[in-house]
Amino acid sequence: MTTNSYVVAAIKPWNLAMFQRLKAKFPGNWHLITEPEALVPEKLAAIAPRFIFFPHWSWVVPRDVLERWECVCFHMTDVPYGRGGSPLQNLIVRGHTHTKVTALRMIETLDAGPVYGKIELSLEGAAGVIYERLAEKTYELIGNLIHEEPEPEPQRGEPTVFARRTPEQSQLPESGDLRGLYDHIRMLDAETYPKGFLQYGEYRLEFTEAEIGDNEMLTANVRIVRQTDANDN
Repeated sequence: MTTNSYVVAAIKPWNLAMFQRLKAKFPGNWHLITEPEALVPEKLAAIAPRFIFFPHWSWVVPRDVLERWECVCFHMTDVPYGRGGSPLQNLIVRGHTHTKVTALRMIETLDAGPVYGKIELSLEGAAGVIYERLAEKTYELIGNLIHEEPEPEPQRGEPTVFARRTPEQSQLPESGDLRGLYDHIRMLDAETYPKGFLQYGEYRLEFTEAEIGDNEMLTANVRIVRQTDANDN
């Protein structure tokens, strides 16, 4: 049965803003889910969504949801290259300046489902800027899906899987060049993400808004945080 209802499951601010645009621009009834407790068959059955879109979601999607509804996630790599966690940071660390946003059907294996479509994405700028750009591209892909309803095609090629980065890896590297230091700061410079930092005794120096000037000098804002018992909370 065809339905004109859609669900967006998202938590990041740039994706929540995108939902408001989807609701205002595209036809149909749009529903936002921001908590895993709401992503259950009982609640979804009342909505009867044609698609459930996951621009960003931090929890495992239950199997009975994946099997009953067409769930679509958006991954910031040209899969099967770059399946897995922390795609933006892993791409920048590997020297990529561009990537593709992939819309794919969700299955139980992470980022391994068939592909609906891909769109180019620049990796220039701070992480927050890139994530806002990503939301724009995701918006375009969702528009394509609801208007054209393409059949997803299996991924082809040997998978490359990224490991999810840990908070400890946000510490600035002790060696490397100026560009590498700039990339390390900018790839973590987004709301809700751990910032690039240096430890100085009981203080943590957190870096944002990095820039490299014409004189090849790196500048950045620094926030100094006293650690005390923060790591125990």
